[in-house]
Order: sequence, then structure tokens, then C-alpha cells
Amino acid sequence: MKSVRIAGGGLAGLSLGVALREHGVPVTVVEAGQYPRHRVCGEFISGVSQEELSGLGIDELLADAPRHFSTAWFDGESELLRAELPNPAVGMSRFCLDQRLVERLQALGGKVVTGQRDAASERGAGEGVVLAMGRPRRTSAWLGLKAHYHGLPLSAALEVHVSDSCYVGLTPVEGGRVNVCGLFHQGEAMRAGERRLLLVRAVQAAGLPALGARLEQGEIDLESIKGVNQFLLGWQPRARVDELRIGDQAAMIPPFTGNGMSMAFQSALDAIEPLVRWSEGAERWEAAVAEVRRRHRRRFSARLRWSWLLHGLLLSGVARQVGLGLVRQGWLPFETIYRRLR
Repeated sequence: MKSVRIAGGGLAGLSLGVALREHGVPVTVVEAGQYPRHRVCGEFISGVSQEELSGLGIDELLADAPRHFSTAWFDGESELLRAELPNPAVGMSRFCLDQRLVERLQALGGKVVTGQRDAASERGAGEGVVLAMGRPRRTSAWLGLKAHYHGLPLSAALEVHVSDSCYVGLTPVEGGRVNVCGLFHQGEAMRAGERRLLLVRAVQAAGLPALGARLEQGEIDLESIKGVNQFLLGWQPRARVDELRIGDQAAMIPPFTGNGMSMAFQSALDAIEPLVRWSEGAERWEAAVAEVRRRHRRRFSARLRWSWLLHGLLLSGVARQVGLGLVRQGWLPFETIYRRLR
């Protein structure tokens, strides 16, 4: 069988590597960073089914993760809604999950190379190379910030706080920690000074003083503080006909949906069969690439349209107040929104 080289060892790249090894395909994952590592991520897995995780061969890796059933949304300082999730979500840090995926891939005979960039990806890739390096770098008005806290009480398994210039999600992960991850306008978020207060000051500057006070009272894990900018939400710019992209290299959903980790897994799932056929010599590379793109479009197009619409609604002044008013009055049910984003 022909071998597959995966440039990027995040959720999409590692889970695809595991699945391909389950089918006997020789796999090498090349990752610029090291494991374990913290990443800017909501660490809230919602919308991917047990069958899909099993299809990737990674369901057992999440068996001991906390299950989440409730959510509460806050508009500024006032509670907007409180609801039960139609399907339970899973909470696990990237620090833990990425390491488990690496160990699973290596146990199956896959090769993981860390601390270097893949030369093929720098040239634009081509046959036998899957691009999974995370987000392509693009100028953005947004800054993502994340940190883990100890001793931070929550009113629901997923809290989402929205203001005119940010949204912030809080959810438990393993070890009694709470992941706090938000998307902020860069101008306000970058005014913060001391690193340990970066999230606190960004939240306060965005008009959420009560949440900022709660974060000040919690114990922050300094090693978990991460930030990211230069990213593009939605479908990424069209690639060459021989470039096979998965995960954020293909599309990036606004983070308020809690769907980014699930999309990484599902993106990898869409690539398994075409890549196995190519590896066996039953399909040309360009045909495999085209099939993965078709599957991605079928799976993600409606989801991305709805998420982009709601992302703008949440952060656009008068339109936001109208939209939130509809939710308050029950004219736009939470479950309807939830289903549209999955």
C-alpha cells in the first residue's frame, strides 16, 4: 500500500492517522510542535456521534471524559437562557487528548515526527500528502484567548457569555479544571498587561465585569494560557486540485458553536475511504481529493452558513438585541439553533 504523510498533528491529522492505520495504510504525521501541549480551543466536543468516533477508532480515548448536559447563556450580566443539551457533550483538554491520540497512533505502528515542519506542505503538497496544519494564517480582527482555572464554580456545564465585542465559553475538563476560552476584538483584548491577567482584562474591557471578577478569584494554570490571531473563519481559500485539506485547513467554524473539535473529527472521517482507495491503487490522487471536498461540502456547508449568520448576529449591536430578544421570547428555540449548527 502507498503511504500517506499528514502535515500537522492536531485533532484532524492525528485522528485521520489512527483511522488509516486501522485500515493498514502506512502513515507518518509531521508536527511542528511538541506533545503534550495546550492549544486555544473550547475543549467542548458537541455534535459528533459515538459511531463517528468509533469509525475513527478513537472512541475509547474519550470514555473517561466528563459528560456535559446543561448550558446557560448570558447577555452581558443578565441570563439569556438555560437549557438541557439535546445530546450530551464531552469535555477534554487538548493537552490530554492530543497526547492520547499520539500514543494510539504510535501503538498502531504509525510514525509521529515532532519539532519540524513538513517540507511538502511548504511547497503546496501534492500526491500522498494531507494538509492538516490547523488554521491558515490570515489577517484577522479577532484574537482567541484560552486558559485553565481551578476553583471556578459554574452555573451550568457550558456557560457562554456574550457582549458587543466578544463571546467567552467556560466548561469543565478533566482534573477538576475549567477551560475558559473566548474570541475578542484584538484592539480591546491586547490592552492587557500582565500575562496571568490577560483573560481577565480582556473580559473586563469587553464589558463583562462580573465574569472578570470571577476569573480573578480563580486559580489560573499559567502554562495553559494561550492566544491565537491571524485566522479566517468559514471556508478557507480554494486550494490546488491536488491539495487534500482537512480540519481548519479546509474550514473553520466560529467558536461559539462548540463544534470545532467535532468538525475536526468529521473532516478526518470524510477522508478515510478515499485515501484507503488511493493507497490500495484503486483511485487516482486527484479523484480522492475531489471526493473528500465533495463530502466536506455536503457535511459542512449549511452548518457554516448558519454559524456565520449567528456569529454576526451576536456581535452586531441592534441586530444582536433583536436576535437575543427572539430567543428570550422563545420564538427562536435553543434546540432549533443547536440542530442547525450540527
